[in-house]
Amino acid sequence: MSDHASYLAEGPRVGIRHFTHADSAEFTARTRESQDLHRPWLFPPSGDDAYRAYARVLIEDPTKAGFLVCERDSGAIGGFININNIVRSAFRCGALGYGAFAHAAGRGLMSEGLDLVTAYAFGALDLHRLEANIQPGNAASIALVRRGGFRLEGFSPDFLFIDGAWRDHERWAVTAGPERS
Repeated sequence: MSDHASYLAEGPRVGIRHFTHADSAEFTARTRESQDLHRPWLFPPSGDDAYRAYARVLIEDPTKAGFLVCERDSGAIGGFININNIVRSAFRCGALGYGAFAHAAGRGLMSEGLDLVTAYAFGALDLHRLEANIQPGNAASIALVRRGGFRLEGFSPDFLFIDGAWRDHERWAVTAGPERS
């Protein structure tokens, strides 16, 4: 749980903040509660050791930035959005990974969180482009990025190794622009 002072940005119902090691118990409990929602698309850490390793990379690696999407009224973690593979210089791009937890799914909290993370990425992180690679059958994920202003840019066969096989992905992206300032 979090207080408002630790939020990097806030919307009407959610705030975003960075991962901490202290979030392990809540994050892993939410992951275990959400396995039916996440499978076969996503496999976030469900145990303390796995969470510690996962969070350590998001906290320490400068090519990654991890954000927890928290309900403002309770501080409860509703989901997470990570920016991976951050490249600076002329590219200024990052690749998104994200997931909602079951208690928050379908309530619009992740849409609000994605808008906050996108604004933070284009502002504080000085990125120009965010990409999301999504398996074509993951309708909820595609709807999320579409609501967030991402555009479909292409299709990548056998793109990522997930759940024991190479999976096709659609490539979605959004770029910073005057309308996002």
